Formats: sequence, structure tokens, C-alpha cells
Amino acid sequence: MLTGAYQGLLTAVATAAAALTGLLFVALSIAPRSRAAGYPAVIRDVRAAACLLAFTNVLTVSLFGLVPGTNAGYPALVTSVTGLMFTAAGLRSIIASPQTTLSHLRQQASLIVLLVMALGFELGGGIRLIARPDSPGGAQTVSYVLVGLLLIGIARAWELVSDRDTGILSSIAVLTGRDHADQDSVAASPDDVAASPTEADNSK
Repeated sequence: MLTGAYQGLLTAVATAAAALTGLLFVALSIAPRSRAAGYPAVIRDVRAAACLLAFTNVLTVSLFGLVPGTNAGYPALVTSVTGLMFTAAGLRSIIASPQTTLSHLRQQASLIVLLVMALGFELGGGIRLIARPDSPGGAQTVSYVLVGLLLIGIARAWELVSDRDTGILSSIAVLTGRDHADQDSVAASPDDVAASPTEADNSK
């Protein structure tokens, strides 16, 4: 069971998760939906669900961990298994969508990898706490995962609201100028650019 100093940590992360969950709903309600930044709707849905999953996971484990006499390993086990199932379902939805390209899939790889790693560690920590409630290793693992999920949720929420990919590969593309080059090529496509004045004069 998480006692002593861990009680203060659980209180802090539970408060943060509750506040961030409320802000996420507000952000989704006021964020412009017309801008999709070239992403299919399924990716926006998976991003929103991933944010909610991360914050709900932290909130659930923390609140149950604060209940006197409750082994935090059980909620950690349940939420991690649920999260892994969601991650698999989200990946299937992205792959099955006819609008998803290989580029979209690569851009979402960081989210999938981070979630799988965090939830895998949470599963291991939960099992250790169930087997040995006084296990310091299990308590530390679950605590680190809760903090990590908060950070993942914040990053994905910003990515969702701003309609931009904040992953490592996309950030490198922006810094090297490749992102601007791709945008310029799209903006200069024949379908989006009207006929120039010279062309208009020649047609007369």
C-alpha cells in the first residue's frame, strides 16, 4: 500500500489530473474544429481519447490509492490493462481508416510507443504491489508512471488543441525547414492557386 510520503504524491497528482481533465473538456469545446492541419478525423479522436485516458488513469489510481487500506496495485492493474486495450483499438482504428497515410502513421508512432511503455511499467508495478504490498520498487514504479502519464496527457492535449504534431520527428522537420517546404508545395499546387494575372491577360 502507498503510505507515508506517497500519500502526498497521490494527493498532488490527483489534484493535477482532475484540473487537467476539466481543462481538456473546456479546450475541446472551444477549440476550432475546422482546422485539421491535414490530419484525418480518426487521429484527432485518438488524440483526444489518449489525453482523457492518461488523465483518468492517474485520477483513478491516485484516488483509490488514497482510500485507507486499499492496495493501489489493483487499480493500477485494471487501468493499465484497460489502457493497453485502448491503445490497440486506437492503432487498429488509425490503420483501418482509408484517410490514414504512412506519414500519419509514423507521426502517431511516438504516442503509441509512449503509452505502451508507460502502461507496461504500470502493469508491472501493479503486479508487484499486489504480490507484495510493502514493495518499495512497485510503489516507485507506479508513482513514476502516474507522473509520466500526466506529462504525456499534457503533451497530447497541446498537440490536439493546436492541431500540430509535437513529436520529435515533426519538431526536427520544422527546425530543418522541411515542414515549411512541404507547406509551400501544398500552397502552390495548381488546384489551390488561382490563375495569375499574366495568364488571365493571355487568355483574352
